[in-house]
Amino acid sequence: MSEMKNIVVYCSSREDISQSYKDCARLLGEWIGKQGHKLVYGGVHAGLMSITAQAVHDNGGKVLGVVPEMFMYRSSHLNDELIATENLNDRKAVMIETGDVYVVLPGGIGTLDEWVATLSHNVVSGSSKKLLIVNLDGVFDYQWKQIAETASSPFANGDVMKLMVEAKSADEMIAQLEQLQNKI
Repeated sequence: MSEMKNIVVYCSSREDISQSYKDCARLLGEWIGKQGHKLVYGGVHAGLMSITAQAVHDNGGKVLGVVPEMFMYRSSHLNDELIATENLNDRKAVMIETGDVYVVLPGGIGTLDEWVATLSHNVVSGSSKKLLIVNLDGVFDYQWKQIAETASSPFANGDVMKLMVEAKSADEMIAQLEQLQNKI
């Protein structure tokens, strides 16, 4: 087992989503916990965030919740550590700075915001930290294509795509994490 790494997970806080997304979040949490890593996430008791945190906790990993003050009342009892931030932008900044690798599970606008903000930060800072985009059921097909189009345009550097890895299934997600683990 390698030394503990901080795995940042961006994902949905919704409850009313497909079981396949929930199963993927659980599998991710199990992997993080069994590998002895630390989950860094939005820190609230809701949706895929809660499922991932529970699985990390149940499998021996540590859980760091990063919660804006306005959502502290929703913070999870599963957090081994808790960082309160002033707002969502501060939460993103803490999560980006804390991470060794980033996993983007299916989610909505907030998840997309976190994905793009992390990618942008890593490009600007010269970081080689990877983002694993879990594109179950093609949920991120359009976003992936848009980033690829932008990366190949005169407005961006094509190297942007080298910072991201795509997984189209839960099994592929684990295989990609195994590969990334050897590089972080």
